[in-house]
Amino acid sequence: MSEPNDSAKGRSHARLSISPSLKPRSLMDETPRLKGAWCAKVLTLFPETFPGVLGASLTGKALQQGLWALETIDLRTFGKGKHRQVDDTPAGGGAGLVMRPDVLGRALDMASSGTPDDPTRWPRVYLSPRGAPFTQDHAKRLASAEGVTLLCGRFEGVDQRVIDHYGLEELSLGDFVLTGGEIAAQAMLDATVRLIPGVLGNAASTEEESFSDGLLEHPQYTQPRDWKGHETPEVLLSGNHAEIAKWRRAEAERLTQDRRPDLWARYKGRGE
Repeated sequence: MSEPNDSAKGRSHARLSISPSLKPRSLMDETPRLKGAWCAKVLTLFPETFPGVLGASLTGKALQQGLWALETIDLRTFGKGKHRQVDDTPAGGGAGLVMRPDVLGRALDMASSGTPDDPTRWPRVYLSPRGAPFTQDHAKRLASAEGVTLLCGRFEGVDQRVIDHYGLEELSLGDFVLTGGEIAAQAMLDATVRLIPGVLGNAASTEEESFSDGLLEHPQYTQPRDWKGHETPEVLLSGNHAEIAKWRRAEAERLTQDRRPDLWARYKGRGE
């Protein structure tokens, strides 16, 4: 292989260099952080992907206002050797690589600094396709805690001993596989952060949306009253709040029964 010429060396040396640091990266450091604010600690190989969509809209505004905090911990900084290795071949053979327990253990130990050991006060979650399906109830539970630690997996997953030793709760977005846990982490955080008091501004909005009462949300309409031959239901224009509430409940039940028979069965079972 030929040596690069001087100009190529110059271009290479001009590139930005990022030095590994064991200090968690607190996003939006320039913004206030209210005392006791809910905090998410995310262990990931790709800290640069955060805050991502969480930095936009109401969640981003709340992050800037200090209503919640987001810290990323770069797993690569805990890697082994010169190349910061974080994975190895699976015991027993097979395709792919598995994230090492010694690497993840050091990262989780750092993440646990200053956090309660009680998992009800500070859940520790591994984002895994084999985990329990994430629901609105999970979001409510996480939002009611003091914070959460999320471990974003990669490759073929993490060594089981990490899950066992730290008592990690496994949660999944659904019956499909992603290349890593970062997208799932952002989705779960979005669902959770919006439930923190003050983030949405209108607490009533979270009480009327899908899954808040075990049902899908009723259809919504706005202006104009007639659009391309489709009219807003007359009852919504009547001003009769009792009838409007009755219509919305009936529509929510109809949609749930048609589209989510699993939810409908649980909803009906609550009244028996």
